[in-house]
Amino acid sequence: MEPRSYCVLKFSTFSFDPRIDAGIVAVGYAQPTPIQEAAIPHVQSGRDVLGIAQTGTGKTAAFMLPILDRLLSGPRGRPRVLVLAPTRELAEQIHQATRELGRKTKLRSVTVYGGVGKGPQIDRLRGGAEIIVACPGRLLDLYEEGLVDLSGIETLVLDEADHMFDMGFLPDVRRILAALPSRRQNLFFSATMPPAIRGLADQILNDPVPVTIGRQIPVATVSQAFYPISEELKGGMLQNILGRNMGRRTLVFTRTKHRARHLALVLARQGHRAIALQGNMTQAKRQSAIDGFRKGRYDVLVATDIASRGIDVTGIEMVVNYDMPDTLDAYTHRVGRTGRALRTGEAVNLAALTDSLLVRQIQDQIGSPIEQQVVPDFDYRGFNPRLFIAINQPRPKLAPRHAHRRPVTRGGGRRRF
Repeated sequence: MEPRSYCVLKFSTFSFDPRIDAGIVAVGYAQPTPIQEAAIPHVQSGRDVLGIAQTGTGKTAAFMLPILDRLLSGPRGRPRVLVLAPTRELAEQIHQATRELGRKTKLRSVTVYGGVGKGPQIDRLRGGAEIIVACPGRLLDLYEEGLVDLSGIETLVLDEADHMFDMGFLPDVRRILAALPSRRQNLFFSATMPPAIRGLADQILNDPVPVTIGRQIPVATVSQAFYPISEELKGGMLQNILGRNMGRRTLVFTRTKHRARHLALVLARQGHRAIALQGNMTQAKRQSAIDGFRKGRYDVLVATDIASRGIDVTGIEMVVNYDMPDTLDAYTHRVGRTGRALRTGEAVNLAALTDSLLVRQIQDQIGSPIEQQVVPDFDYRGFNPRLFIAINQPRPKLAPRHAHRRPVTRGGGRRRF
């Protein structure tokens, strides 16, 4: 589906209840983003929606605004909407957005996820919330223990469905689907559409409206650059880059939890206000790290991929891939943490020779070469960054093998056009 052109609309176009309009004004939304403009009318009409859009495009409001508007009619005090999310951070992000947008509605939202005690979650469920925002594993546990009622769910939202597949949640998702009423609205959002996710969408969506916003590449507001480096020199290069960008809100990605924790400690000793975010931390410590980064107590957050879809921090100015990711999709999600909501951002990639295949794939996907930086005052200690640059030049597009064949007639003479 080709991206369409969007005219400038106002939220008044959707004729929301005044209580919803009050929430929109309170959070400072001026006009709908493209995903909101395209999806909201279909959600309002009750259609199933298959939404493909990058992070930072306003997906949460695209589904939650019309959901809140609809919930103002009908029963209160029981679960009517279920939102499934792959990470605790994303669940909390959706929950907070729901509370802010619905602040005048008296509708209640609860979060359900692992890593914290069940007791407070059970109490909040018994308090009569209309919206459940949940990670699949903990929700399934509570359902099988008879502690959550899913029989009245009218709308199901699957957010970041491709990440659920990455994290192995699809079996749990299918078991939850079997517990839901067969008649319901389904809203399916994903940044990418690998075959397994396409298959799941085909199974649960009923005549869906496809909404595709933009190409699945980093947004145009993000400048990207590769910094060729050897593995043992990455720490020095990161210190060089951060030293030239002191005070900028920076998200640094590493491949492992141990490396995130160790690197954050090293950066803190070097004078940076840095903190780690990784899966072995308790939920309280993870939330403290995110809040500290959001509120400016820390300038640098060092994270594993668990953060690439679960953090909604405005104003991230730079993303640094200390370790390059394994796939193009992961690269897109990481880089999508900056340059959000039409702000500009920068993506810095510390790339070793072993990353050359991914580097070429990224350039092929974007369709243009990415700047490759050599730092003049940096001691490369025998590593030759220009060798990396030579290896990773964009490949010329080859003409089809038959393109230069001379057209001939049956008699062997040249064909006239």
